[in-house]
Amino acid sequence: MKKNMITGSKLWSIAMITSLLAACSAPATTSTTANAATSTTGTTKTVSFSEQTSVKYADLVSLDADDTNISWSEADSTAIKLNGTTATVTGSGAKAANGSVTITEAGTYVLSGELTDGQIVVNVADKGTVHLVLNGATIHDNDSAAIYIQKAGKAVITLEKGTKNTVSDGKTYVYADATTDEPDAAIFSKADLTFNGAGQLTVTGNYNEGITSKDDLKIISGSISVKAADDGIKGKDMVAIQAGTISIEAEGDGIKSTNDTDTTKGYVAIAGGTFDIQSGNDGIQAETALVADGGTYNIVTGGGSANAPAKVEEGPFGGGGGGWGGGTPPTDMGTPPDGEPPADMPEMPTNSGTNAGANTNGATASSSTNTTTTDNNADADTATTATESTSAKALKAGTDLTVNGGTYTIDSMDDSLHSNNNVTVNDGTFNIESGDDGIHADQALTINGGTITIAKSYEGLEGAIITLNDGDVDVTASDDGVNAAGGETETAANTTASTDSATTATDAATTSNISVTETTGTTSTTDQASQGTTANQQGRGPGGMGGAAASNNEFHINGGSLTVNAGGDGLDSNGSIDMTGGTVIVNGPTNSGNGALDYDGTFEISGGYLVAAGSSGMAQGTSDASTQNTIVMTFPATQKAGTLVHVQDSEGNNILTFAPAKDYQTVVVSSQDLAKDGSYVIYSGGTSTGKAVDGLYTDGTYSGGTQVVAFQSTSNVTWVNESGVTTANTGMGGPGGGGGQGGFGGGRNRSQSGTTSDSTGTTDSAK
Repeated sequence: MKKNMITGSKLWSIAMITSLLAACSAPATTSTTANAATSTTGTTKTVSFSEQTSVKYADLVSLDADDTNISWSEADSTAIKLNGTTATVTGSGAKAANGSVTITEAGTYVLSGELTDGQIVVNVADKGTVHLVLNGATIHDNDSAAIYIQKAGKAVITLEKGTKNTVSDGKTYVYADATTDEPDAAIFSKADLTFNGAGQLTVTGNYNEGITSKDDLKIISGSISVKAADDGIKGKDMVAIQAGTISIEAEGDGIKSTNDTDTTKGYVAIAGGTFDIQSGNDGIQAETALVADGGTYNIVTGGGSANAPAKVEEGPFGGGGGGWGGGTPPTDMGTPPDGEPPADMPEMPTNSGTNAGANTNGATASSSTNTTTTDNNADADTATTATESTSAKALKAGTDLTVNGGTYTIDSMDDSLHSNNNVTVNDGTFNIESGDDGIHADQALTINGGTITIAKSYEGLEGAIITLNDGDVDVTASDDGVNAAGGETETAANTTASTDSATTATDAATTSNISVTETTGTTSTTDQASQGTTANQQGRGPGGMGGAAASNNEFHINGGSLTVNAGGDGLDSNGSIDMTGGTVIVNGPTNSGNGALDYDGTFEISGGYLVAAGSSGMAQGTSDASTQNTIVMTFPATQKAGTLVHVQDSEGNNILTFAPAKDYQTVVVSSQDLAKDGSYVIYSGGTSTGKAVDGLYTDGTYSGGTQVVAFQSTSNVTWVNESGVTTANTGMGGPGGGGGQGGFGGGRNRSQSGTTSDSTGTTDSAK
């Protein structure tokens, strides 16, 4: 299903949006000859991608001796003793006056005591390194930054082991004039800023932000707690965290980098540490790349997933009075009059109910104002124009997001992992509850390892090109479990709308890259006349709107395990799916408007193990071009959740023993143990002595079931019902277009998915 959600102010063009065809729209016809290409007239966009998944913290961050220096001595440093509204300086390089201390020379300065209303100012003309040691210091300024690094080559703040230190500001700042808006954080630096040491630091940014650096910001170690009216920790050129314990409570973003003018900067790189982030907006946001090698993360954004605005479902063409596109409706739905959907199809929601949320921080009026954070990309499935005023993602990258390890517990109002370009997960343990997508990439989403549990989401995994190479992924989604959609799309015949994305994905810091090749005019690499009816031809019926051509979207399954429990489509691709290995278990929808498998191009399987259970109305199997065999079983009536379905061969060998988590009527199973000309028996009910993992039994003895059908497999994809081998489900057409009074028009004729000409016994055309 498509989602009409609140999107960013930099919306994709209306032409782009209308060219994003729904995952429930017409798939390209497949016969025994694979559909290798499409012939299109107009502008065609081709997406190709190359992955470089090895980028790590060390590739982006280099440390010098000052960054790691925590040593000092009384003989080689200047002591600054804070005492209420005054301070005493012992040594050179600093002066105290009017309740503040100004440091004008490079060197080491040791601060202790309490300053109740004053400021530590660093203004070193020779650009040397200033080393501030917080040795049990409490510093507060009522109307400005408590620590202000105006000028220095670098500032290093060491948290002395065994000490507790506090830095805070007031709710209102006083500036020299109306054009001045800096400083705006309790600790503010115009130079590179590094934190190290083994002590504790508590920062309260009552006015705006907690800690800000206009250059590099590095945290080497220490225990740092930040509470901020807006952003917690912010660096312009980079935020690099090597270790430490970091706790953030921020009305805005938790941790962020902001350089949007230099693609080699503006990144966040984390080697490790312990993070507890409660943010009104994004948890960790990088303007360019975000890389996390490890660490332990507890992130809650926007009040959590329970606080997410309701999603509005609509048809792929934006709603309206159009009919239900598609091929011949299943006979068990009757033959309704033109323009009316069958009685048992779910009602299509309207466009109403958009919920825009605004974010405001706790700062009082001043010369610097906090604007709401806007997302600079629209989600792949956005079907209508709207605005998204609050971005509350947990991990967010403007270019590439790479996770190499770590433990993540996330409860996000918005996407949990998000990139405007690519997401790569190489390892890590994830426990995710999301108010929107679990993991979203505008372009390529690649999973090479890790354990990912998405316990709650609107859509679990979403990206233009999704690849599962390894790892254990468990997805629960109220809509699609996996959705390959968005990115650059392939236009259908006579479509002149531009498919340029508003977001230009720029490769930064040796991360992966996307290349887009544009050709204008008519392109054709394969004569589709020999491949049966084209997608555009099959998508037209009396009074209906033309069906969707398959896009360039891809879902590749090469290994690992994937378990899906979806309220919408289980596996959904606006293009194609291919599977060469791994184990996939799908508990699909119970309504007839979605399917456990939903693809617009082909689904070719050559290895691995697939089982998908769900409703029968939109059921698809794998494609005839597959080299691994598949059985698609449609039961005469809906089976209750937990009712075993068992498939065995003529010698009694187990092919499938599975207890779907939800009610189901169709089950798809593909295994390397299935033979094209094998004899099989399907049972319903009964018990197994084995142990189920996600409902799938791989050991034990099955008994006590009722035989439903015995049959001889006759093709790569064999469709059966209780009477024997039958033809593929013709399916119900996807929602029609947005304007007319069309009836049952073109769109989604399912006959391409594993059609067989043989029929054994009486074909149950109702299934």
